[in-house]
Amino acid sequence: MPELKRYRMLIDGAWTDAGDGKTFESVNPTTGRPWAEIPAATEDDVDRAVRAAHRAFAEGEWAAMLPTGRGKLLRGLADLLADKSEDLGRTECVDTGKMFKETRWQAKYIAEFFHFYAGLADKVVGETLPIDKPDMMTVTTREPLGVVAAVVPWNSQLFLVAVKIGPALAAGNTVVLKASEHASAAMLEFGELIERAGFPPGVVNIVTGFGEPCGRALTTHPLVARISFTGGPATARHIVRNSAENFAEVSLELGGKSPVIVFEDADLESAVNGSMASIFGASGQSCVAGSRIYLHEKIYDAFLSEIASRAGKIVIGDPLAEETQMGPLCTLGQLDACETQVARAREQGGAVRHGGRRPAHLNAGWFYEPTIVECPDQTMEIVDTEMFGPVLSVLRFRDEDEAVRKANDTRYGLASGIFTRDIGRALRVQKRIRSGIVWINTYRVVSPIAEFGGFKDSGYGREAGAQAIYDYTRPKTVWINTSDAPMGNPFVMR
Repeated sequence: MPELKRYRMLIDGAWTDAGDGKTFESVNPTTGRPWAEIPAATEDDVDRAVRAAHRAFAEGEWAAMLPTGRGKLLRGLADLLADKSEDLGRTECVDTGKMFKETRWQAKYIAEFFHFYAGLADKVVGETLPIDKPDMMTVTTREPLGVVAAVVPWNSQLFLVAVKIGPALAAGNTVVLKASEHASAAMLEFGELIERAGFPPGVVNIVTGFGEPCGRALTTHPLVARISFTGGPATARHIVRNSAENFAEVSLELGGKSPVIVFEDADLESAVNGSMASIFGASGQSCVAGSRIYLHEKIYDAFLSEIASRAGKIVIGDPLAEETQMGPLCTLGQLDACETQVARAREQGGAVRHGGRRPAHLNAGWFYEPTIVECPDQTMEIVDTEMFGPVLSVLRFRDEDEAVRKANDTRYGLASGIFTRDIGRALRVQKRIRSGIVWINTYRVVSPIAEFGGFKDSGYGREAGAQAIYDYTRPKTVWINTSDAPMGNPFVMR
């Protein structure tokens, strides 16, 4: 077995092992074999990271830095990220199984998010209030919160780092990032760019480890002022309970079971392409995956036949290869979950139109075929279970009201898609869909300018967009008495 690549955590500007020396292995999902060794942070390690972030926030170079200075550092980080996108993309591909051509592109595009927030660093403004008191000038200012705990999953980790630490740093906060235990390597290599960009020690710290003790210690720490979490609802419930220990502000971007509605007048080529991108892009390992598709009964058979045919032509294999179109799942647990849920769907009357098994030509790694399941019943378990894999549930509808009713019949509410040539219908339906993102005649499009986040069990709070920088600040109200007269007797009421 080749020697494992060894990584260290970034705490207070220094690269360090776990305090007790413990590590865990990161597995390459393409081969199913370990390839890297990652530190397993202790509670003391987390405490050191948070205290370093608090010192950097309260005193020293970062605390005294003007907003324009923070913007310059973020611009430098963006340029470094763009330059290193090939290397970071390759590491993320090896560690997660995501397509190399996607990870390298994404790493490069993420630089735009840091440029966006660099530009906002000196645009945070307060207000002058038209107060109802004589001789008083009353203003509000916006001040950073303090230490931000950013908990990031393995999928799209560099993108999620950007939408969390971009606005946090632009606003003047400091950060402790917790990388996913399933794939930490790209995050740690990103930490090298933080150093090269010139951020003072302690401004950004990166810890690696498991929910216990690392995640718990971070989200309960008394010096943490805000928790930004992306992940599943089960873990989010623990985090919300943990925040009772420090009263930290919390934002949650959670799972999804996103519906795609295709009306009878849709451009079928566009709708099929959008549906393919929504569920088979990134092997379905996306919180916004369009994993439920509702087809109008007039186009149901034609659409289903076409998407099943195209699914059969997807090239599955090594995600580093340019010809590959779909790689493995990131974890063995995800593979097992997909197999279990598809088997359960069969038992409940579902028909597998394509896939439903591991590819016969691949004898190693955690691969699963693009899978399409016809679901005769909306109440089937697979229809409202987040798979985090390339499994599409297909259902039919008769009219607009039925489509909306079925689309909303879920505990999730992150994203949705609508395909129709009728713009009036599109606008009516999007207003009725209970999701934080609605794509019309497109899917999986993001931008630093546009907010995203969910309803219901898909969480609360928003990431990206200009408003995000205000979410990492708190208003302060300042009262100024402009009169030369002495302040009145407090015991004489007028």
